[in-house]
Amino acid sequence: MAKNVKIATQIEEKVLKDLKKFVAANDQSISHVITVAVAEYIDRARLRPIFRRSMEEVLDEHSELLDRLAK
Repeated sequence: MAKNVKIATQIEEKVLKDLKKFVAANDQSISHVITVAVAEYIDRARLRPIFRRSMEEVLDEHSELLDRLAK
């Protein structure tokens, strides 16, 4: 099991209110929801450059076909 580390941060008041409502309605802890949210945010941020490079490769490879389809 991963070790939890205590941190201090600030969050917008409205976001905190929504977070508290969410965790109460879903029987989860604030720590769990924040941990999952940050992990997902980091994963998405890492995938964007990979996706962009892959998309550019496909567009370059098929640029002639895409030009013809656009006409």
